[in-house]
Amino acid sequence: MRGSAFIMRLVPALLLAGLSLGLGGCLLGPDYVRPTVPTPATFRFEASEAAEVANAMWWEQFGDPVLNDLIAAALADNKDVKIAAARVDQFLGQFVTTRSALFPQINAGFEASRQRSSLAGLPTLPPGVNPIFNEFQAPLSAAWEIDFFGKVRRQTESARASLLATEEGRRATILSLVASVASSYINLRDLDQQLSIAKATTESRAGSVKVFQARFAGGDVSQMELAQSESEYEASLATIPQIETQIAQQEDALSVLLGHNPGPILRGRELTELEVPPVPAGLPSDLLQRRPDLRQAEQNLIAANALIGAARALYFPSISLTGLFGTASGQFSKLFTGPARIWS
Repeated sequence: MRGSAFIMRLVPALLLAGLSLGLGGCLLGPDYVRPTVPTPATFRFEASEAAEVANAMWWEQFGDPVLNDLIAAALADNKDVKIAAARVDQFLGQFVTTRSALFPQINAGFEASRQRSSLAGLPTLPPGVNPIFNEFQAPLSAAWEIDFFGKVRRQTESARASLLATEEGRRATILSLVASVASSYINLRDLDQQLSIAKATTESRAGSVKVFQARFAGGDVSQMELAQSESEYEASLATIPQIETQIAQQEDALSVLLGHNPGPILRGRELTELEVPPVPAGLPSDLLQRRPDLRQAEQNLIAANALIGAARALYFPSISLTGLFGTASGQFSKLFTGPARIWS
């Protein structure tokens, strides 16, 4: 009983001592400081209009509901976005695992074994002692590494920055996907208009060929002029399958962006009916701080900077507090009795 009471008094004291050492411990390595970049105090252009455009879902300004639905489908089904989201979950797990080292690690278990000692070994067993015996244990252990030199805190700082960098990478993937879907859709509508013009031109030149054939039969034009008209018709007719092939390729590429199998794409407004989003005459330079690729690069720099301190801390000893309390007995019926208690 006195041993158990001693442990109960000793453990809180050691935990408080370790906590005070951890809080008062030093952090090795340099703290991250964002590099200073000279920027003008004022901008040449008003930033209100630019902020309004940047904060909105800009693709909706085209006024095409079909384009809005395509982008929504891409955000839901695109494989790259799903991979980026899964990477965020992966780095979140790594951050939680790394950060858990700041807290005591508690383990509980149960062990049962049956052993036989050698009768020919040294030392020999006393006469009458059965060489076969059982052993049962139910230990509860705890260990806590006091982060006196900041190794775990620097590793946690690096893991947090890596997590934020991965999240910015996911945002960059989304922005790139939205821009690619909108651009592909606009190119598709442009090809549709080219196909419509090519068909109209071919039909017009087919009528012209008929006129030249009638005039050639009447002797008004030469055979060369008739051949030139037929050549223009054939050239216009040949462009139609080429544009149709480009349309099919563009539809397949857009289907891949949507995360679907290659197939036809639903059309909305005509190219001439799309509303052109307003583009400000000038954009403030502080918008660069919102670019996810730049923010990702900065978080990667923060993570690498924190690992400097973690590497320096490896030159110093690790200080850990460990404790064990449980029971051990050769008979299961006596495992949870008072004489079976063990502690360290």
